[in-house]
Amino acid sequence: MDRVRDLASTRAAVIFTKSSCCMCHSIKTLFYELGASPAIHELDRDASGREMEWALRGLGCNPSVPAVFIGGKYVGSAKDVLSLHLDGSLKQMLIDAKAIWF
Repeated sequence: MDRVRDLASTRAAVIFTKSSCCMCHSIKTLFYELGASPAIHELDRDASGREMEWALRGLGCNPSVPAVFIGGKYVGSAKDVLSLHLDGSLKQMLIDAKAIWF
């Protein structure tokens, strides 16, 4: 769990994903389109990915991917991020965390 917390706080925006997850791809694309360059950690391509997936579940991430952190804080999964985007607050969260500047 410490590794997940450390990775989640290394950049302004961090997304834990799996390479085969279509919703993970959608969330990454959304962040790129908003001008952010999140740190991406693909659990299925990491040697300790299974342990990190269990740690994410322990933090309340269900489903475990995509798990989005902004400013070191867990924001939610795809459903939560899309809701924040639709109500206009995702962009402000990214600005506040200095993941984007406009």
